[in-house]
Amino acid sequence: MKKIIKVVIATSSLIIFSTALTPVSNAAPNKSLDKINCKNTKAKGHTAKIIDPPEIKGPFKNKTFTFITNCGDVVIEADGKSAPITVTALSALAAGGFFDKTLCHRLTIENIYVLQCGDPTATGSGGPNFTYRDENLPTPSENNYPAGVVAMANSGQNTNGSQFFIVYADTSLPPSYTIWGKVTKGLEIVQMVAKSGVMDGKKDGSPKQKIGIEKVKVR
Repeated sequence: MKKIIKVVIATSSLIIFSTALTPVSNAAPNKSLDKINCKNTKAKGHTAKIIDPPEIKGPFKNKTFTFITNCGDVVIEADGKSAPITVTALSALAAGGFFDKTLCHRLTIENIYVLQCGDPTATGSGGPNFTYRDENLPTPSENNYPAGVVAMANSGQNTNGSQFFIVYADTSLPPSYTIWGKVTKGLEIVQMVAKSGVMDGKKDGSPKQKIGIEKVKVR
């Protein structure tokens, strides 16, 4: 399996500093979440596009990613200076339409609070035809992946590809996931998806509220 953070969730010994966290479903009601209207989406699992690995060449600068979804825009300020390899790779994938019409396939709502996206196959094992190394890893501490942070999912050290996760409530994880950006607009959309829950009443799986990435703009 590739590009997922399953090991963190499935291995209880790795879930650290989680007892004090408050799931979105148990937090104080946020009236703004009720105002979010999601449209139907044609996004679905499909074969990933082949995108050539980009050349990693400076100068590196911060970029803005706008993920246009059926529930509204999620804007991420990408830290191109601290995570230049990751931001360069994701920029190339976005420019090639890799993320277009893809689903955010995974939601976790207990102990770890993330929405995972970026896999065209929607299986949790899809990604591009290249990988790249970790960078900009946080220190091992409580809530080292705070709400709003965007980080890469992986299947082990230096196996980054296209899958990433958006943290919607403060979360503690092993410092193994490259932090490449922060949500500056639209975090409430992710929180609304989380509030809607997971299919079949599970704590980890496909979100009940389908959220599809229609297109990604990078500037």
